[in-house]
Amino acid sequence: MPRAVILGGGFAGLSAARELSRRRKRVRDLEIVLVDRHNYMLFTPLLPEAATGSVEVRDITQPFRAQLRHVRFELGEVLAVDDARRVVTLQHPITLGTTTLAYDELILALGSTPSTLGVPGVERCTIPLRTVDDALHLRNALVGAMEVASQTTDLVERDRLLRVVVVGGGFTGVEAAGEIAAYLRSLRRFYRALDATAPCVSLVQARDRLLPELPAEFGKQAARQLREEGVEIRIGCDAESVDDAGLTLKNGERYESRTIVWCAGSKPAPFVERLGLKVTHEGAIQAERDCSVPDRPHVWAIGDCAAIPKKDGGTYAPLAQNATREGPLAARNVLARLRDKPTRPLRYKKVGQMASLGNGRALVQLPGNRMLTGPVAWLLWRGYYLSRLSGAKSRTRVALDWALGLAFGPSLARLPLTEKPYAASR
Repeated sequence: MPRAVILGGGFAGLSAARELSRRRKRVRDLEIVLVDRHNYMLFTPLLPEAATGSVEVRDITQPFRAQLRHVRFELGEVLAVDDARRVVTLQHPITLGTTTLAYDELILALGSTPSTLGVPGVERCTIPLRTVDDALHLRNALVGAMEVASQTTDLVERDRLLRVVVVGGGFTGVEAAGEIAAYLRSLRRFYRALDATAPCVSLVQARDRLLPELPAEFGKQAARQLREEGVEIRIGCDAESVDDAGLTLKNGERYESRTIVWCAGSKPAPFVERLGLKVTHEGAIQAERDCSVPDRPHVWAIGDCAAIPKKDGGTYAPLAQNATREGPLAARNVLARLRDKPTRPLRYKKVGQMASLGNGRALVQLPGNRMLTGPVAWLLWRGYYLSRLSGAKSRTRVALDWALGLAFGPSLARLPLTEKPYAASR
């Protein structure tokens, strides 16, 4: 019985599993196994909204067992891959016991983790926005800062507490800045002791414009709309260091802040380094255009951990849009390999991208690089991502979250899941 094993259940891995399940009858008795250290897929495009309470975190976590048919799920952390024997060693994250899993074809969809970019203090003093814990931690930090600021008599410390700095002007950073600004503004009326003092959000981008993945006009429009929402934007400045009291830029500028959100970079999952494969300078696996790994005839790489070449040069960026196309292609090529058929290269045209800017605003890239902005773009953004959620249950819950948020306002709860003394909660 042939077995295809997929390591990683993000956008790339999950889409590969679904495609293999859909086409499984093309290979007799094919067994499909998906392995991930979590038993759910996190719908990361909605993490900024989860961090600010617009949606509940549980509603953007989609359990694998509930959404995959004809796919065996294994909860496990990958410890080793022995391609000579075609065996993967796994460790159970709860029992810590180890098991081995044999494979005929292996798809590596290991994803990525935040990168500190070598900036001192980032790991200890900032909050990334990649996981469930990150979203809950950020919400606690925002509410906690408001609570402490409303009681302190130290005006300098109050300013630190009421300033949030978002580092990174890509999609995640722009969406986080917009959502945080809208959230803090909605919280303001519950903290009368702050008088006229208003929270402030600053967005720091090392590159020369926001949203560098899109045409320049999109970045300019994003900056314009964020400034209208009160977000301070600093472009073209690299971070020098981060400490408990703020962020220092390489040009000497200083942002005093107790809450710094790090959206500045990512890198392939650390386990990739231990595989002994050819990697790029960024640490991504060098794959062929059909997603196969050179010199490893039964191994494939997709998603954020892979560098898949384009026909006209360069590689596909680590974006969800690309991952959801790489996964099905790899699945079809795995089936082709098992049937001794030729594989096909990855080739597609981008369908456009979109970014939320908070408070009912968004940018949408239409065909021909045309731009749609404002409330209509925001509704389109919400409608699109609602449609991308798996299953009626998740879509209904998120839609209800949005409706309840409009009717009753934000959540003020500082959840005990990450409860710590405030000085140590960052």
